[in-house]
Amino acid sequence: MFGMEPVDPRTRRTRESLRDAVRDLAFERELSDITMAQVAQRAGVNRATVYLHYPDLDMLLADAVEEEVARLARAAALCPLEAPRDVAPQPLVDLFEQVASDAVRYRRMLGPQGSPRCIARIREGLAAELQHRFEQGARPGGFEDVPVDLHAAYLAGAITGVITHWITSDRPAPAAEVALATWRLFRN
Repeated sequence: MFGMEPVDPRTRRTRESLRDAVRDLAFERELSDITMAQVAQRAGVNRATVYLHYPDLDMLLADAVEEEVARLARAAALCPLEAPRDVAPQPLVDLFEQVASDAVRYRRMLGPQGSPRCIARIREGLAAELQHRFEQGARPGGFEDVPVDLHAAYLAGAITGVITHWITSDRPAPAAEVALATWRLFRN
């Protein structure tokens, strides 16, 4: 999240309004076509107010997707690491279904015109959740000689890469198929 969430209710409402506005606009058009003036108009505030809360559109977008990033990270971290190779764990299926349910926005965030901060935030959120889980002892065997943070970063990068490839393809496969293929890659 961008900075600490302010205590002032008016500030919280304004930021939520700005996050809602940019999420709505990201559903309607490419990120590169969104301006701070459009966000301000959609949120019902003046442009100076937008800049008071966010220095640029990329920072606003990163803050706006924070909740989605947290849901993705929790789903990834819930995967049972010893599940059979031919059955994708339900949390992984849920992760891909979550992305599919908001495919337009994910395509715009992760695609060629996307937001580097959003991509980094997704990867960082996944890595942090996985690292936490690994540090709690939930780590597959055979990786004892790999630092926990490196292992988490590797998996987070792989998941982010698969999601990006999948969601930006011309004809994305069903979420369950991609989850199973991803799981098989992780299990090998």
